[in-house]
This record gives sequence, C-alpha cells and structure tokens, in this order.
Amino acid sequence: MSPRRPDADVPPGLLLVDKPGGMTSHDVVARARRALSVRKVGHAGTLDPMATGLLVLGVGTATRLLGHVGGHDKTYDATIRLGQATVTDDREGEVLTTASAAHLDDDAVRAALAAQTGALQQVPSAVSAVKVDGRRSYDRVRAGETVELTPRSVTVHRLQVHRVTRPGPDLVDVDVTVECTAGTYIRAIARDAGAALGVGGHLTALRRTASGPFAVAEAGTVEDSAASLVAGGGPGFLGLTQAARLVFPERRLSAEEARALGYGQRIPATGAAGLHAAVDPAGRLAALVEDAGQTARVTVGFPPA
Repeated sequence: MSPRRPDADVPPGLLLVDKPGGMTSHDVVARARRALSVRKVGHAGTLDPMATGLLVLGVGTATRLLGHVGGHDKTYDATIRLGQATVTDDREGEVLTTASAAHLDDDAVRAALAAQTGALQQVPSAVSAVKVDGRRSYDRVRAGETVELTPRSVTVHRLQVHRVTRPGPDLVDVDVTVECTAGTYIRAIARDAGAALGVGGHLTALRRTASGPFAVAEAGTVEDSAASLVAGGGPGFLGLTQAARLVFPERRLSAEEARALGYGQRIPATGAAGLHAAVDPAGRLAALVEDAGQTARVTVGFPPA
C-alpha cells in the first residue's frame, strides 16, 4: 500500500460503488481507504453482505454530505422465496419453518405483495443493525438473546412483480422491483408476505439499483471509482459541488455572500424552503444553507482546503 496521504491531498467527493456480494459496507469503506491511502471515508446507507448494488461513499469533507444523502428513497431488485422462513429473513439464515406453497396461484402471490405497499408499520428483522439499548440487534441475536423490535413507519411507493416461478414442487420465487423510503427492509416485506400467505418467506437475492439521484448504472468497483477520484473525474466519482447540486437546489453566492459564510456569518434569506447548496462565484461548494427567518444560516460548512 502506498504511504498514507493527508486527506486534504485527495479531492473531496462521492464514490458510487457497485458492491459485490459477500462484503459488508464496512469492508467496502476499508477497501476505499486502502485504494486512496486516506482515512476519511464513510458510507451512506448500509447494505447487507448478501446484497449487491449501489453503495455511496463520501471521501474527505464530502463525508459531511452523507447524512443528507442516505435519507433519500431507494430502489431495489429482489427475489422473494415463499415456502420457507429463515432466522435472518434471507438465504443466509437457518431455515426456521417450511410449508408447501404449491397451492398458491399467481393471483394470491401478487395480492399478498400488493398488501405490502403504501404506508406500513414495519418491524425490522431481528438481525438488523437497529440498536437496542446501545447494542446492534444482530449482535444480541447472535449472543442468544430474544429481541423484539418496535415497528417503524415506512412507505413502499411501488412493488412491481416481474415474474413468478416455481423452482421446486413446494416453493415459489417472485422477482420484484421495490421503490421505498429509506429505512425500509426488503427482507421484512418477504417475511410479512410469506406470513400472510401462511407459508413463510425470505429473500434469496437483493440488489440496490438507485438511491435518490444516484444509480448503480453510474457506479464502478471500489478501485475504479477511486481511480476516477484521483484522476479528478471519471465513472463512479462525483466531485463535491457536482454531488451537492444533484441532491440539493443550488443557491449561487455573490463574492460578498461567500466571504460572509466563510466568516461564519449569516446571509439574506431567499424565501425558498429547505437546504440549498451554496456555491461561490468560482463554482466551489461553500456550504449547505437554510433560511431561518430573514437570514440564511449555515447547516454544513465546506471551508477551502
């Protein structure tokens, strides 16, 4: 590995990574740190090791964007297997129950999945990363504890069934696309649809294809996206200002306003609600700002390197 460089030597921005199966999100972050020889790398929105697809990483000061990026709606392609329930609600967990799904026709399957759309009170999987009294739920389950998580409000905007197949006499596989709010568990959709049908259900495949304005079609491997960052542009890399413009409405700053923000001062409000990407005359992201009465205040600052 090359000598570690100061983070300031690496352009801040977002890496769009197509995560392979078998890796945790932390594994991907660690590979990005090694590829760039920098420390300050984080991710927006965890993907399970089984899952593949889009993982958004922030490098340098762009890590300050991640808390805002991760809250966007997500899109997933998934395969749901009916006829088996597992401890993890996916294929990596021990099978808890089996029940023949041979009697289910396609209409019944589609109706059960249609019931998993709209505003839902969804109980996360017991092996999720939700914290219970300061410890991850999955750590408690692996330690032999029984964990009961409280339901959370999520919204499934769209659940499209593409194909219903029968890989065995007692099993039904359903290929779906799901568009949902952040925090929705696709594993829980499989679990709950299977429970409603009385046969159990779990995920056998999951791929995130989009997160807010970012798509997996624009992503690359960790190493390729990191190489684009080092080159100052290319597939899988978005510079700090470019990334902010995709996520937030832009507010163009005058030179005077840019100086004021640099000193931590407020600037006049525009009357537009929500966070805005404040971009200085040189095209550099200076801050995320939000109106507060007659003035706009800095929510997240991005001082010059």
